Amino acid sequence: MRPLMIVSDRPAAGEASVTSPYDGRELDRVATANSGHAEDALAAAYALFRDRNSWLSIPERVQVLSRAAAIMQSQIEELTLLAASEGGKPYNDSRVEVVRAIDGVHLCIESLRGHAGSVIPLGTTAATMGRTAFTQKEPIGVVVAVSAFNHPLNLIVHQVGPAVASGCPVIVKPAGDTPLSCLRFIEILHEAGLPKGWGQALITADTATAEKLVTDERVGFFSFIGSAKVGWMLRSKLAPGTRCALEHGGAAPVILAEPFDRKAALASIAKGGFYHAGQVCVSVQRVFAPTSEARNFAEELAVLADKLVVGAPEEASTEVGPLIRQGEVERVASWVDEAVAAGAELLSGGRRISDSCYAPTVLLDPPLDTKVSSLEIFGPVICVYGYGDVDDAIEQANALPVAFQSAVYCDDLNTAMQLSKQLDASAVMINDHSAFRDDVMPFAGLRQSGLGVGGIPYTIEDMQIDKMLVIKSH
Repeated sequence: MRPLMIVSDRPAAGEASVTSPYDGRELDRVATANSGHAEDALAAAYALFRDRNSWLSIPERVQVLSRAAAIMQSQIEELTLLAASEGGKPYNDSRVEVVRAIDGVHLCIESLRGHAGSVIPLGTTAATMGRTAFTQKEPIGVVVAVSAFNHPLNLIVHQVGPAVASGCPVIVKPAGDTPLSCLRFIEILHEAGLPKGWGQALITADTATAEKLVTDERVGFFSFIGSAKVGWMLRSKLAPGTRCALEHGGAAPVILAEPFDRKAALASIAKGGFYHAGQVCVSVQRVFAPTSEARNFAEELAVLADKLVVGAPEEASTEVGPLIRQGEVERVASWVDEAVAAGAELLSGGRRISDSCYAPTVLLDPPLDTKVSSLEIFGPVICVYGYGDVDDAIEQANALPVAFQSAVYCDDLNTAMQLSKQLDASAVMINDHSAFRDDVMPFAGLRQSGLGVGGIPYTIEDMQIDKMLVIKSH
């Protein structure tokens, strides 16, 4: 059993089994924490933050992160298999995630070294003459991070890495389905020299413990990745003064506009929609194509979908793995069945392959009031809609209360730029799928899709304050 990774002398509240989403086999057991453990973790972290003499210097933080990246580099295969087995993302994609996570740790170092205050332009009025002002960066306080299952290592790096770089004590609660990669990353940080109180992880025994952890008045910054329902609820309960960033989901729209490279668009959209079985917050979900193109495009996309290899995530040949829970397979199946019953044309998939896997599915023209058209699918389903007027496509793309990343495929730059301006999105990919992301980029959900800006440099900014010094000279 994986032990508690917090500063506490209390025995574990219990233990939880971590199982493979693909075949249900037990991968490990982890100790769980109750409200007393949450209190111990918060007390230890807050005591470190309040004792400014105990703060880790920038060179110490850089050393820890550098050593952690080196350890991770030496264990790429082990980390890949761990992430794939607990999260269900296929081996090759999980390996990419691990490499990204290592690069993310390096990016924390680079961002920290270049992250500086600024000079305030005093001396421009009689009242400010003889004064110089500048700002310096300081940690905001204790960081509590709650994470999601779909990128079990890289999401943790995005939340914990910036906290370490910023000099904040951090407590992270991983998703209950995928805690092992998180616990391993915290272990690696400790092996790299991070004192235990500066990086803690716990798997809560119940929701009350998680809520206590998040809403405590000692929390300086709350980082959340997960469902909108839970994220907005927790934000409403934060203690006064706690800052936060929320990253939720969307229903990413894609606009195809003539002229566009059909072959390139097909391959790109298939990857962006079926990657990790569609369990990505910016996964391609709604594709709007000219009416004259929609059926042919959808049928060719269906051919690609049918060729994808669905299977065990640890196998290098697998292209699409399981959904995270069997209940999610049932949900996706019911949504697709509803759409077909309402008039959508099923071109591929639309069936359970097993209790844990659902076939990559392409639907043509599902009604706009069905769940697959109006809610985040978070499964391997792509919907294609024909449009007669591109303005109608833009209106439909913007009609939902969620807005995150989107995409436009068009070889005419003027048209592509015009369409990108009209989309409600924090980012528009031109001739690339909506799920593209590099960890140096800003990553922000709009409206109900989130609050604040993710991306490692931006998270470091959130986790620090600007302290101004004003010097009066004679």
